[in-house]
Amino acid sequence: MSLNQFFGNLKTGAELHSPEILTGIGIGGWIVTTVLAISATPKAMKQIEKDKPKGFWAKIKSGGKYYILPLITGAASSACIVKAQTINSGRVATLAAAYAVSETALKDRIEKTVETVGEKKEREIRDKIAEEKVKKDPVESKQVIVTGKGKTLCYDVVSKRYFESDIDKIRRAENLLNQRLLREMYISLNDFYDEIGLEKLDPCVGDELGWNANIHGFIEIDYSSQLATDGTPCLVISFNVGPRCDYRNLH
Repeated sequence: MSLNQFFGNLKTGAELHSPEILTGIGIGGWIVTTVLAISATPKAMKQIEKDKPKGFWAKIKSGGKYYILPLITGAASSACIVKAQTINSGRVATLAAAYAVSETALKDRIEKTVETVGEKKEREIRDKIAEEKVKKDPVESKQVIVTGKGKTLCYDVVSKRYFESDIDKIRRAENLLNQRLLREMYISLNDFYDEIGLEKLDPCVGDELGWNANIHGFIEIDYSSQLATDGTPCLVISFNVGPRCDYRNLH
């Protein structure tokens, strides 16, 4: 690898992980600030005893010079943390906008497909996609999760997990979550998994994705009956409208 490639990769990595880097610098800076403030206090107290100033502001003027460096490092550390949050917020907003555009495009394609080939053929296309999903992710290579909510083999397209459940139980969970949407306005993806008896995903995914009543209306699960790669009947579940990362926006 040439030096230009090395520094190019280094720059790209720094830009990609800039929020984590800035947050780390900010936390480290506050640790340094605390140490500097603690070490400055005896010197400031000694100076105040020497000058014997009268009044609050006179004491600040006498001993305050020892806190200049801690104030600078504290301000710089705060700036790093604020900048990190600004970058993260910008990325989330960009991702949400890109997702909304993609979702609109997908919805348009589905509507045009139904319009062109008819509902029956469109259903066949959906089932074919579900069949391909199962084939590409064979049940033999996965652990089948026992939820205690039924014995039907199910496959979740989003989290790519096989589990045992029952279509009536899943529909009941769908109805309960839609009732919550009416009251609470939004539901996270992890709320869905918790309701059907699956372990929640990492909060960075499961809590950051969800549905909003103003944006989505109600949760609509798509069901497709397929055969798993071992020949077992399998219920493939996906969403007619997928969870979004801007679901907490109530407007």
